[in-house]
Formats: sequence, C-alpha cells, structure tokens
Amino acid sequence: MSEAVAFDSGTFRRVLGHYPTGVCVVTAVEDGQVPTGMVVGSFTSVSLDPPLVAFFPAKDSQSWPRIEKVGKFCVNILASDQKPLCQQFAVKGGDDKFAGVTHRVSANGSPILDGVVAWIDCQLEAVHEAGDHYIVLGRVIALEVETPGKPLLFFQGGYGEFAHLA
Repeated sequence: MSEAVAFDSGTFRRVLGHYPTGVCVVTAVEDGQVPTGMVVGSFTSVSLDPPLVAFFPAKDSQSWPRIEKVGKFCVNILASDQKPLCQQFAVKGGDDKFAGVTHRVSANGSPILDGVVAWIDCQLEAVHEAGDHYIVLGRVIALEVETPGKPLLFFQGGYGEFAHLA
C-alpha cells in the first residue's frame, strides 16, 4: 500500500537534479543489421560476482523495446566533448540516430561508438518493473577503457564535465 506523497514530480526532479549522473548511450543491432541506441543518465555497477550493471529506461521509451528484443547491448560512456552525440541519440523516435556516427561492432555484435571514454558489452540478464521505468540488468561479457578522459555529466538540467579538486 502506498501513502500519498507531500511533493510533486517537479520537486522530485529538481531535488534529484542536484546529484550529477554520467551520460551513456546504450546500443544494439536489430535484425537486418540496423543499429539502434538510446541515451541513459541513470547507469550503475551492481555486482562484481557475477559482473552486473544496470540502467533505467522509461516505460514509454520507443528505443528500449527494440534493444530488449535483441537481448544484448553495449553501454557507451560518453566523453565530455560528446554532447552533440548525446543530443543526437536523445531524440525520441529518431529513426536514424546513427547518421554520421562512426563506430565498430563488438565481438558480441553491438555498436561501440568512436571516442567514448569506455564501453561495457552485456547480455540482457533481467528486466524488472519499477514505477514508470524498468530496471535493466546486464551481465558484463567484455569491457574496456577506450579513450581515457573526462566523462560527460548531467547536472541541474545541463551538461558539464568532471574537475578534480585541488
């Protein structure tokens, strides 16, 4: 049984916007060798044994069902200079998100985008409902730091990069 909340979704979003998140593009290749992808801002490591990661697509996502159907995906951690790439993949319902995007295909068959900080190749482990989102667990089968550098971050409604404190 859920109790009534004393705040609205705008307050929820504003408060949680004070916590920075990394920005990733989850990619897969559909039947017919058509690449697809989506931006996720909520991505995390889950377990070392077995090696699991998670991300949280919205239930109304048009891209997630396409990736789920494939059953495998690659999480591409964007670099701080890849905001335009993030914006290209963030378009709802975009049919050709890969237009002009250079990439190679992982041993598992998923696109690894050029210039990303790191990539994590996964098999779909489980999907759980969680409110208006899903919790997607991926079993890591390969991963690598591609281009060491600063990741793209999302914070208080804008994009930025990490800076070390002196």
